[in-house]
Amino acid sequence: MKKTIAVYAFLFVIALFVSPWIGPEKVSIEDVKTYIQGEGSPQGDIFFFQRIPRVLLALLAGGTLALVGAAFQVLFRNPLVEPFTLGISGGASLGAFLTILYPSLWIVRGPFSSVQFFALAGAAVVLFLIYTFSTRTRGMPVHTLLLAGVTVSIICSGAILLLTYLAKPQALVVFQRWMMGGIDIIGYREIASLWPLFVPGAGLIFYHANDLNHLTLGREMALGHGVDVDTVRRNVFIGGGFATAAVVALVGPIGFVGLIIPHAVRRISGFDLRVVLPASFFLGGTVLAACDTLARTLIAPTELPVGIITAVFGGPLFIRLLVSRKLR
Repeated sequence: MKKTIAVYAFLFVIALFVSPWIGPEKVSIEDVKTYIQGEGSPQGDIFFFQRIPRVLLALLAGGTLALVGAAFQVLFRNPLVEPFTLGISGGASLGAFLTILYPSLWIVRGPFSSVQFFALAGAAVVLFLIYTFSTRTRGMPVHTLLLAGVTVSIICSGAILLLTYLAKPQALVVFQRWMMGGIDIIGYREIASLWPLFVPGAGLIFYHANDLNHLTLGREMALGHGVDVDTVRRNVFIGGGFATAAVVALVGPIGFVGLIIPHAVRRISGFDLRVVLPASFFLGGTVLAACDTLARTLIAPTELPVGIITAVFGGPLFIRLLVSRKLR
């Protein structure tokens, strides 16, 4: 088990050390050495304040989306579930759009901005609504929770369409660019703002890894093994929701990473969640970092939104996965 996780971690580290050197502006080892020695250079600024922060954010964002996707697919016992299926992304997008639509709401405090606050607030409202709907009956039925998430997602999409119709053209340009997903950051402020939600959210998921293993056998079997099913579902759902909201607030709604990566890990390394969860995090981060590297070099000097890359490659890959399963 440890060896398997180590392989995925090794790929993660390779992406961390290789991706910053790739881009439209060539950066050499000598440029980096010169910058470290105190002699400023444009290439050194690009490497340390654009490339490295961008790769770090891609690794953390992709890892978070894949981790949450792996946990949610077990939680809902549905292979098509990912954070965006449940309306969490829709709520975060709606909150972020309000900030973009009304510049008077724009506030920056330390590493945090009002876009992140409103995105988090939108996701929190969605989480509250879904959880309230699902607990009106005894326990937390999986199908009720899933249907509630899809319904709230549709409502958020409708609200975004209404605001889009009423918005000014300049606000629409900014929002549409944000909706495509992107990791074009400068400096480390955004990364610092990710940790307060990422750490507790991911920690809750990892803490319940073995409980999720029991849940794969069904609710009754999990209860028979002493698992508090409702508590596990609530904690994983809330932890995954807030971790996703933190990512979406920074990079926008990037799709397919949370859907495809867990399937790939399970096909390669089995179904033990103690392996699948960390492996999904490492592989998801590696894949998104690779997609972002491709996005900034494919048609350089113009840069593609990374959400386009994940959609273009992720859609056909998932169809291929579905077809191969059908044939077997």
